[in-house]
Order: sequence, then structure tokens, then C-alpha cells
Amino acid sequence: MRQTIKAIPVLLIMTVLLAGCMPPQPPRTEQDLVEMKRRLAANEQALVALRKEMGGQGSGALENVTRNQADLKADLDAFRADLLAQQGQFDELNAAVKNQQNRLQQLRDELDFKIKAIEERLAKLEATSAVRPQAPSVNVSPESLYQQGLDAVRSGSDFAHGRQLLSDFLAKYPQHPLAINARYWIGEAWYGEKEYKNAILQFQDVIQEYGDHPKVAAALLKQALSFQALGDKDNGRVILEKLVGSFPLSDEAKKAKTMLSQ
Repeated sequence: MRQTIKAIPVLLIMTVLLAGCMPPQPPRTEQDLVEMKRRLAANEQALVALRKEMGGQGSGALENVTRNQADLKADLDAFRADLLAQQGQFDELNAAVKNQQNRLQQLRDELDFKIKAIEERLAKLEATSAVRPQAPSVNVSPESLYQQGLDAVRSGSDFAHGRQLLSDFLAKYPQHPLAINARYWIGEAWYGEKEYKNAILQFQDVIQEYGDHPKVAAALLKQALSFQALGDKDNGRVILEKLVGSFPLSDEAKKAKTMLSQ
């Protein structure tokens, strides 16, 4: 009877050990690792207690418990190796993601720089380009076309555009009474742009084409001023003298006399 009672705690301890040594499911987290360590420590404590309790008896049961304990340690080692492998894969993936993020940031910075450069270039173009009037439609009258070009030259807002409008007028209406005025104001546009050589040539066309027309006096005066602007005072004086001789009663002749006297 005493032996039976004594065997009861031994059986209980063996039952606990065997229950704890059931093959666990493959762990996947740190919490599983902690749980396995706890179970292994509990089994080791129970094994020590069992050895003390049984002494030299029950060697077969102890061997079974020891074997189960070794299996549990092997599972624990395998779990550790798997966890380290997963950690290495995670580190590699994290490094790859970080590199990709850095590359994306570099691309974003490059794109921002290019956009800023384009915006600055557009701002400069908007600041330097003048607003030009709309091109004349097909139904614009000759007088309206001439007036648009004349207004652009006189206002000084866009000499090039005014010159183009007057050239279009001459191309469409070469025999129009305003043709001489259009030729003259083309010369004024060149003069306004300080293209004095082109202005001299344009005024010369007016002088040769229209002879004694009153507008020729204005062309002679502006041609003389163009020579002077180029530093050619001798030719400028010759043109002024021609103006006084050809159109002595004109307002331009009065200005020429004043310039000659100076």
C-alpha cells in the first residue's frame, strides 16, 4: 500500500512531463520562443524532481523523459535557427525598401529641380515678351491694316510687329495712296530699334521711289539722323543740305538748317 501511494506522485510527474513533451506546432514569433523556453525549464525542473523521487528506480521512464527533453531542445534549436533566418530575410527586405525609398527621393528631387528651372525660364519669357495684338483677319480693310501697323510703330510697343503689319499692307496693296507712308514708317521702325543701316536703306527706297513727294523730306531728315547715329557726320551733313535745297519751305528743312548751324 505504501509503495502504491509512493508511486502516485511519480506517475503524476511523468504524466505532466509527457504532456509537456508533445510535439509543438512550428513556432513563428518571439512569444513562441519564450513559451518554449518556459516549458523547457519546467521540464528540467520536473526531471530533477523525478530523479530525486525515483532514485535508481524507473530507469526506462527516465530515459523516455530524457529523450523527450532532447527532442524539445532540438525543436527549440530549430526554432532559433528559423527565427534567425527570418530575421536575416527581413533585414535584407528592409534594406531593399530603404534603398528604393532613397532612389525615389532622388528622382523626386531631380524632378522638382527640372520643374523649377522650367518655371523660371517661363517667367523670364513672360517678363521679356510683349503682348502682341491679334493678326488682322482676312476681312480687315487696307486702312485698318495700315493703322494697326502705324499705331504699333508710333507707340514704340512693338516695332517688329508694326513693321510686319506695314509690310503685309504693302504686299497686298502696293498701289494704295498710303503705300509711301507705309514705306516711311517701316524705316521709322528700323530707326526705333536702332538698326540705323536698315533704316538708311529703307528711307533711300522712299527717296528714290517718290522723288518730290512731301514725305520724302521726312525721309531725308531721318536718313541724316541715322548717319549721325552711326558717327558718319559728313554724310549726315550732305543729306541735310540736300533736304534744305530740295524742300526749302518744309518743316523738315527748318530743322535741317538748325542742325547745320550747330
